[in-house]
Amino acid sequence: MTVVQACVRGGPEGRGGSPTAVLDDGPFGEGERRRVPGAAGASHAVFVTREGERDGHPAFSLRFFTSEGELPSCGHGTIAALGLLAARAGTDTYEVSLRVGGRTFAGRAVRKGPYAEVGFVHGPVELREPAGTESALVLPALGLAPDALGPGLRVASVGRPRLLVPVASRSALAALAPDMERLRAACDRLGLLGCYVHSAPTPSGRLAARMFAPSIGVPEDIANANGTACLAAHLAGRGVDRVSVDMGDSLGSPATIGATVEAGPSGPVVRLGGGVLVRRPGHRP
Repeated sequence: MTVVQACVRGGPEGRGGSPTAVLDDGPFGEGERRRVPGAAGASHAVFVTREGERDGHPAFSLRFFTSEGELPSCGHGTIAALGLLAARAGTDTYEVSLRVGGRTFAGRAVRKGPYAEVGFVHGPVELREPAGTESALVLPALGLAPDALGPGLRVASVGRPRLLVPVASRSALAALAPDMERLRAACDRLGLLGCYVHSAPTPSGRLAARMFAPSIGVPEDIANANGTACLAAHLAGRGVDRVSVDMGDSLGSPATIGATVEAGPSGPVVRLGGGVLVRRPGHRP
């Protein structure tokens, strides 16, 4: 098992990032898989299976677990797995075919020693207006009044729905202190994965976010790439085609996730990316 720092901030000399356990899959039971994140000091674990070759590239499938169970996808877990696979290959540029659930997609990594810049095309994002019940239950659990919100409250899904919650500023974001028991009860009742709360983007697309997901055993995520993909798809409808999202500062582990959006034949195409530190395969810090 390797604990990878996913979505580090600051390039090759960066710091922080989300510790993510990455390991080769095997005959593990459900309980064993759920225990791995805690044993590794991580919020998530990624289980990797080699599938030969696909489209002329090495092919792998990925599964993701938290202490509460399996997730249909995990963006920062995919970034972590890409970084480790590139480190194992030992090449400066690494391209791979990945399968998550029923979707296959290409991943790419460019290495500089233990650091790699990785990226992949995210799956489709579904967006809708929140129901009144969703706002009424979730916002008080976050400690937010409706008049404290910025424009653009949305429910977004990339397999499981989450609430995108805009606040006015980074300082308002930093001041949040959700009632986690109340938030978990609300999300469980509504079938939400959690809440991705974000500041307004600057003209260059820079912003900050915090992801609260107690329903999956992660009160606050250091880096949440799936939520960033959801936000990027939403902001594309407002003319913002590139974002750089700072996360993890409230947890003392700064992380940054990038996303760009391009027009595709069946809707917006989101490309996610981030920096990964793999000090050595098999390493547990």
